Amino acid sequence: MSSYLYKIRNYQPGDFNKYVLLIAEAEKLEPTGRCVSPRVVAEQLERPNYSSEQDLFIVWSEDIVGYMDVKPELTIGRVVLDCWVSPEHRRRGLATKLLSYATDRAKLLGAKAVHINISEDNVVAMKVLSGLGFSLVRRFLELGLDIADVYELDLAQVPPSCSYLEPGEEDTLTQLQNRAFVGAWGYQPNTVEEITFRVNSSTCSREDIILVHKGDKAIGYCWAGISCEEGVPSIRKGRILMVGVPPDYRRKGIGKRLVLAGLVRLKSKGLQVAELTVDSENKAARALYRSMGFEVRGSTLWHEKAID
Repeated sequence: MSSYLYKIRNYQPGDFNKYVLLIAEAEKLEPTGRCVSPRVVAEQLERPNYSSEQDLFIVWSEDIVGYMDVKPELTIGRVVLDCWVSPEHRRRGLATKLLSYATDRAKLLGAKAVHINISEDNVVAMKVLSGLGFSLVRRFLELGLDIADVYELDLAQVPPSCSYLEPGEEDTLTQLQNRAFVGAWGYQPNTVEEITFRVNSSTCSREDIILVHKGDKAIGYCWAGISCEEGVPSIRKGRILMVGVPPDYRRKGIGKRLVLAGLVRLKSKGLQVAELTVDSENKAARALYRSMGFEVRGSTLWHEKAID
């Protein structure tokens, strides 16, 4: 059996090409729905309030064989971890060592907890996390819908009260999103800089972001997009990324109108399946999606460990 010498260190710009290859390998073997083209990966390494050379750790052994990404969300006192080690190099304690590096970084940032999200069928990861002192804190459901089965789409069009996001409306969207998700578990309020970054990223189109208005006031939005399969944009799957309506305007049918508008957008691209993620404890949202024909197709589990 081959022996390996491993070194864990901070990411450096010269690692980029090998890091892209590792991310592509991870997505092929264990799909998450993220896109992994070099352009998309480069954009993510430059996202606001994140330092790739401080918040990203790699495992080196003649090549990059693993990584730990630390996403600061300090407004809500946490960092979110994303960790992957190539199967050939597992069971050598690398994930545990990466977690130690990530925890040290989280302490330096002043976070109170680290969170990590894993698929419900990843039994090995659950055992590892439990042994490291993590506890299950939340379940999110993965829902799916065959767009052709939604009969309203044959009649529905984007209503006159809806419009696509225009240049200069990033501040409006930021405020609307933060009002809509205030108090939601795991939600960190966004800044205009962060929203502007996402809107201008290569995976986003302004026509994927639909706003509904009451007079001149935006009172809800739906953000849709194309899913990725094995890291490549899908030719059949789309995703409802976010649907937000502030508390004062709920229970008026706005949420359903926005979801339908998002599905119309996905159907216009020739996509056949719509996917979305919802908090299992958000009963109102679950009821809405169920009424429209969405079905549970899996779930992910959020685990937490407090930082001493």
